[in-house]
Amino acid sequence: MRIERVRAVPTVSGFFFDDQRAIKRGAEQDGFGYRGEPVTPGFDSIRQAGEALTVELELSDGSVAVGDCAAVQYSGAGGRDPLFRAETYRDVVRGSVADELVRRDPDAFADNVAVIEALPAVHGDGGALHTAVRYGVSQALLDAAATARRTTPTDVLAEALGTTPATEPVPVFGQSGDDRRANAEKMLLKGVPVLPHGLFNSVEKLGPDGKRLREYLAWLADRVDDLGPAGYDPRFHVDVYGIIGEVFGPPYDRAELAEYFSELQAAADPYPLQIEGPMDAGSRAEQIRAMATLRDGLAEAGVDVDIVADEWCNTAGDVRAFVDAGAADVVQIKTPDLGGIQHSARAVEYCRDTDTRAYLGGSCNETEISARACAHVALATDAAQVLAKPGMGFDEGYMIVTNEMRRTLARRRREDPVGAPTTD
Repeated sequence: MRIERVRAVPTVSGFFFDDQRAIKRGAEQDGFGYRGEPVTPGFDSIRQAGEALTVELELSDGSVAVGDCAAVQYSGAGGRDPLFRAETYRDVVRGSVADELVRRDPDAFADNVAVIEALPAVHGDGGALHTAVRYGVSQALLDAAATARRTTPTDVLAEALGTTPATEPVPVFGQSGDDRRANAEKMLLKGVPVLPHGLFNSVEKLGPDGKRLREYLAWLADRVDDLGPAGYDPRFHVDVYGIIGEVFGPPYDRAELAEYFSELQAAADPYPLQIEGPMDAGSRAEQIRAMATLRDGLAEAGVDVDIVADEWCNTAGDVRAFVDAGAADVVQIKTPDLGGIQHSARAVEYCRDTDTRAYLGGSCNETEISARACAHVALATDAAQVLAKPGMGFDEGYMIVTNEMRRTLARRRREDPVGAPTTD
């Protein structure tokens, strides 16, 4: 079997691109948009429609493998690649990418993704091919290999990495968006293992002294008993986008900060709590130093709240740096930012046998195609948790990721369909 042709189709993503710098500087929300001028290069407005680029690989047997080039909501922030425009990169996929892939054997997943990694920079930006392109093309190559082998993408990845896949669905992490109460209640009703994200991305939402986050966690803990199924024991995970650092400031091992995290722990009790992106220190080295300082300070104070690396933790090298420094209890592996999907899988594996857990994340601004591909990465590596994506409505992303894992596990267990003939 061979790859016969490559198509690139501009499509839409599951959410929006947001100029994080402008929002952090106090951009005023206007309904679903924002007032003011963008400050991050490439943005035409502070919030603009998300884009994706679907890559289709037509195989010689007539089957078609698919992947979606997509970038994160806060593109261009925290050391990430610039804003992704589908039309800008459409000709790249139809040109240099297609030139490398046509006539190749789709079974050779590792060789094929290596070819894409070796492609030179485009548009003279001095960097590698945009992470979104490498992300989408690698998904299509994973799908092509699974099609050629008549197996699951989970098995293709597990063979490439030498891993033993999960035998049960990986815990799914739901994200609420700004509708943080109604969507959290949906999560509780469905018994989502990790919730609710919360989107505390401004001082106003967190509260000048962090009061609103404390109140929210206390409310959430109370609602578990009201709405959750019997025996439900969720983990709370809240993303604060560096705002705690803006409210309290360094040094991050001082008693005032430990006391605040202790109050958050008490508010969430009896449920375990992890806080993502407590500060944004401005560079990877500074972020690692700040996160490690906070983690040590919380440990010394006996505060049992885990901290999650996000800002400045974008590439496989970044993940290794945070893990090696012991700077986080959990690292988010932000799949579009790592480029080729194989890098996300290897980043999860790097966390194994360390005291840092791997959260296979990504973005609300992805697509159903990339979300399904990431479900296979989660299964192949048995990650600690996986993000429900795309979108900020929760239900759709949770359905897509959960169902892909359940269907895959049923295939791998070779469960017989109802009414299937049996042999004596």
